[in-house]
Amino acid sequence: MNEHIKIKISNLTKIFGPNAKSVLKHVENGMSKDDLLKKHKHVLGLSNINLNLKNKNIEVIMGLSGSGKSTLIRHINRLIEPTTGSIMIGGEDVIQMAPEQLRQFRQQKTAMVFQSFALLPHKTVMDNVCYGIHLQGISGEEAEKRGQRWIDRVGLDGYEDRYPSQLSGGMQQRVGLARALTCDTEILMMDEAFSALDPLIRSDMQDLLLELQSELHKTVIFITHDLDEALKIGDRIAILNGGQLIQHGTPQEILMHPADQYVTDFVKKVNRSHVLHAESVMTDVKPAESDKKVVVKANDTIDIVLGEVLRSHADCAIVKDDSGAEVGYLNKLDIAEIVRPAHVDA
Repeated sequence: MNEHIKIKISNLTKIFGPNAKSVLKHVENGMSKDDLLKKHKHVLGLSNINLNLKNKNIEVIMGLSGSGKSTLIRHINRLIEPTTGSIMIGGEDVIQMAPEQLRQFRQQKTAMVFQSFALLPHKTVMDNVCYGIHLQGISGEEAEKRGQRWIDRVGLDGYEDRYPSQLSGGMQQRVGLARALTCDTEILMMDEAFSALDPLIRSDMQDLLLELQSELHKTVIFITHDLDEALKIGDRIAILNGGQLIQHGTPQEILMHPADQYVTDFVKKVNRSHVLHAESVMTDVKPAESDKKVVVKANDTIDIVLGEVLRSHADCAIVKDDSGAEVGYLNKLDIAEIVRPAHVDA
């Protein structure tokens, strides 16, 4: 498996019902989710998912309720058994792991943050944070040292002896995040982790996750139904609908080249200038010598580029990389085209 790919999901299908294996052939022959339910009383959770999730990326899996996103994440640590398919992680198929091997994999390789916080109400913040590493066999002073590090890091210093009932929702979710980080696993799974929080607290938690990821470089699988959240935190986004994978790409790719009408409808109200970077939309057409120019960075968003162009009364922007080399150009017409609503690719 490519070293840049952390998780390789192949031909993954999940059918809920007592005779899933026997009705699988109908799904393989193209039967829809609605017809499967109507004719065979089985529910199609996932249909032939093929997805490569990159190492050290935040991979967002998004879709509306019933799209299959939570079903998919629960296959990665095999909380749900598939009808067919494989999930390769570190050269091993999670689906084929024996019980003891699977238990070790869950404890040593993955950690999860839940929407409902999932804290133990009778345990203190410190005890909740250390719960996962206690299961790993780490206890005493070493456990407290690790726990304290992440309690401090998520901004809960001084709350070690509090109980969940004494904390706000945002603080409880910080405990859940600290617990997952204390386990120091390669893969961090977050299932609608911020969905129950108020908008301002939710934004703070997104910022905290991005700050921590810039230091830790975990492989993060993040489930959400919120496109703005996906665009803000995702290195890449997988969009599901009706148990099918519709598109997988960077935020820029999804905004500029939606795969179908479903994705187009998802992204049409997004202010693309807040998300797209100069490097993803620049051209190699050099401006005229007489044009007034302004210099911008390759990773500047388009709204920053537009602001610089307007503030300088410039005709175009020269895009430079971190080394200061010219890598592309954007003129006013380019920018105007970019901020127009997206269209489906032909």
